[in-house]
Amino acid sequence: MNFARRETHRVVVLFNASEQLIRGDARDMLAEQGVVACAHEIAQALTTAGHTVELLPLRGDVELALTDYLPSEWIVFNLAEGLDGRMFEEARIAWTLEAMGYTITGARGQHLALTTHKARCKALLAGQGVPTPTWWNLHPGEEIGPAMSPAVVFPAIVKPVAEDASIGLDNAAVVNSLEELRQRAAYIWQRYRQSALVETFVDGREFNVAIWGTPAEVLPLAEIDFSALEESTPLIVSYSAKWETDTFEYAHTPAICPAQVEDSLAERIRQVALDAWKLVGGVGYGRVDLRVSQEGAPYVIEVNCNPDISADAGFYRAAKAAGYSYAAMAEHILEEALRAKSAYD
Repeated sequence: MNFARRETHRVVVLFNASEQLIRGDARDMLAEQGVVACAHEIAQALTTAGHTVELLPLRGDVELALTDYLPSEWIVFNLAEGLDGRMFEEARIAWTLEAMGYTITGARGQHLALTTHKARCKALLAGQGVPTPTWWNLHPGEEIGPAMSPAVVFPAIVKPVAEDASIGLDNAAVVNSLEELRQRAAYIWQRYRQSALVETFVDGREFNVAIWGTPAEVLPLAEIDFSALEESTPLIVSYSAKWETDTFEYAHTPAICPAQVEDSLAERIRQVALDAWKLVGGVGYGRVDLRVSQEGAPYVIEVNCNPDISADAGFYRAAKAAGYSYAAMAEHILEEALRAKSAYD
């Protein structure tokens, strides 16, 4: 199923070109470099499809970077997430592009801001009846003591409250006691300079649900295969599993797409993912990550607006399973941006 292109466009592929990170681990730069590689892949795909494409690395203010590209003449294929790891820059860039009058791919600023702040997103989901694991948002310096014991159910997983791409996740992120929770929260507070989201760990299967278009279309489901990991290893998609190509976790946590899952469970997963996507106001393309408990109940663990669309990433894996070439996927996202611009205007 290749998308039938009606006309060619002038496209700026905008991406961040960070040279340092103001917080986090040094290895987190791998995720930044992944954005650069993705930008080149998208530019090549759109060029091959006949579009006029300019690669534009963002090294400063977005307002100045686009001086030579009039909003009436250029579409922005927006891969920019902000420089140097600054929090919520991705939302600010989208807001700025909108205010400048550009047609942009993917999510709007308000959607990016909401889904980036995991605690606020989960509060919205839970408040509207979308299942998500119980959570606590621990602010820097907050006391973690015996009074929490009745509330916190172990094992739990501890994440930075405003990161994506598995940043801040390694095997120590899954904790089994208050002391381990104290240590992990302190690590998040000090290293990532933000609150620590503590979430009941759902011991079960993990699925990725790619969604795009208007009306929202669910692409083939993908399941993470944890079967090669040792029993003592937490069954999570850690930073190593996602980015560090020379690690055991990277080589042994493949995504199976289409997922081998019974029809009734697949339908429940799709419906929960769609409910979450619609509730956050999803536009363009996204991915909803879920864990399914041993009892077969799906829980949303994250809603990702503008997820990684590299040729080796999960979103394209799902699009490919649906019959799209990489260029057709890029063009579909581009054309959806034009439809969304008309709807918003």
